[in-house]
Amino acid sequence: MPHDPDPSEMLEHYDFGPNANPVRGKYADRYRQGTNVILLEPDLAKRFPTSDSVNAALRRLITSTPDQLQDG
Repeated sequence: MPHDPDPSEMLEHYDFGPNANPVRGKYADRYRQGTNVILLEPDLAKRFPTSDSVNAALRRLITSTPDQLQDG
């Protein structure tokens, strides 16, 4: 979902020129260590609106059928 920033959050000028010295992937490693994003289909998102509800349902599934589920 696009984020429309508050005008007070915007800087007057952003430097995208050759001397800007941007760092590509500055936070990539930290992001990979702390996140695991999985997209739910809309019908499932209605039933499981939070991470906690998804995790609880998956834990119930795993404990009810441990031999039938495989990692991967």
